[in-house]
Amino acid sequence: MKCYIIVYDLNNWSTQDYSELHNAIKSYRTWAHISESVWAIVTEQKATTIRDYLKTKMDANDLIFIIKSWTEAAWWNVMCRDQWLKDNL
Repeated sequence: MKCYIIVYDLNNWSTQDYSELHNAIKSYRTWAHISESVWAIVTEQKATTIRDYLKTKMDANDLIFIIKSWTEAAWWNVMCRDQWLKDNL
């Protein structure tokens, strides 16, 4: 399984309900909410497949960036458990 980092900018966050996007990310078996607009998921899917699925839950002017993680990482004051990151990144 691979860990992917998902980063997004939601340009209509004040008027748009993005719970569908968050629920889509949470539909992956293993996930963590790292910061407001950064998540990590563990999956066998490719980045393009993840992107294509998640963008159906976003507005056309929103931004999304997905990258496979497997290298060195550092963090401080993240929203998720440190152990999740140690185990999955």
